[in-house]
Amino acid sequence: MHEEKDVKQKTNTVPEGAVPAYLLDREGEKRAKVLSNMIKQKRKEKAGKWDVPLPKVRGISEEETFKVIKTGKRKTKSWKRMVTKATFVGEGFTRKPPKYERFIRPMALRYKNANVTHPELKATFQLPIIGVKKNPQSPMYTQLGVLTKGTVIEVNVSELGLVTTGGKVVWGKYAQITNNPENDGCINAVLLV
Repeated sequence: MHEEKDVKQKTNTVPEGAVPAYLLDREGEKRAKVLSNMIKQKRKEKAGKWDVPLPKVRGISEEETFKVIKTGKRKTKSWKRMVTKATFVGEGFTRKPPKYERFIRPMALRYKNANVTHPELKATFQLPIIGVKKNPQSPMYTQLGVLTKGTVIEVNVSELGLVTTGGKVVWGKYAQITNNPENDGCINAVLLV
């Protein structure tokens, strides 16, 4: 009896015309291909891989962007910096008290709107800026909202009436700045489609 128990016997028999599990989904191959392409496209959009008009941008040093400001009673402390480039600050932004403020963004260099050109429509619209997506110079510039040539910004395109394939109205879209805003006094950008 013990010997019988130890011997492993194969009892399952394969019915005729059976297909292995890895071949079962052969019929739904075309649909899977479409789905995978859609997922890849979505991932691409989320990752922000657009064909940007300006792939390479000249580097800007911190000395060029920030002006050292001497503070304190004896003017010995120099930890404050004034931003000398165009900037964007969000809606309802309030400054920190002067004692705790490290970066000063002057009111004259703050921008709310951008002249955005739609590459397919060949038309330019003045659209409000929602935020700064990425400044290629450095993550600190992105955080401060510094607008330099090549910066990717998010603009409100609701007034253009753009619609997705699903029928939803597009609210925000990314655009890349194509000029030097501190030289021109305005922001020119190209919509990333």
